[in-house]
Amino acid sequence: MEIKKHFGVYAVCFENGKLLCIEKTRGPYQHRYDLPGGSQQLGEGLTETLIREVMEETGFTVRSYSNPRIYDVFVREELTNFTVHHIMALYDVEMNEIAPQVTISDAVSDGANDSLGYIWMDIQKITEENASPLVLKAKSELLGFPELDKTLYMNWKVRDEKLFNG
Repeated sequence: MEIKKHFGVYAVCFENGKLLCIEKTRGPYQHRYDLPGGSQQLGEGLTETLIREVMEETGFTVRSYSNPRIYDVFVREELTNFTVHHIMALYDVEMNEIAPQVTISDAVSDGANDSLGYIWMDIQKITEENASPLVLKAKSELLGFPELDKTLYMNWKVRDEKLFNG
């Protein structure tokens, strides 16, 4: 079986029992809640990627970031013969208080973005059925039970329906 590596940088913003999430529009986490973030551009540092991706996907600007850490998961979509080794750098972030100027239609219309915009998700409503492995890692960490060992999702279901009307 082939293993493909994917590395990304992601924001964990947790306020008042809610986690800042996006809804993915494509890929293995399509129509699930995911953390804002993504892949580095050529020559870009980790925190530059963090700041750019958060802005592109949510419209928020990052005020501060701290607590960098690395997790990984192995995801094999059902009915495929390859596994993605998803390595994620997570940062705790605080956002500027100004409300984002990006709308959901703006987020989708540029074509390069794979997010329908942001949502503040109650951490108790996050489940394996509605969230990406990144969100599940962040949830376990926020609840005080970080999953430090690799996590395997060997029959991952790509959702074909939307989670919410945005």
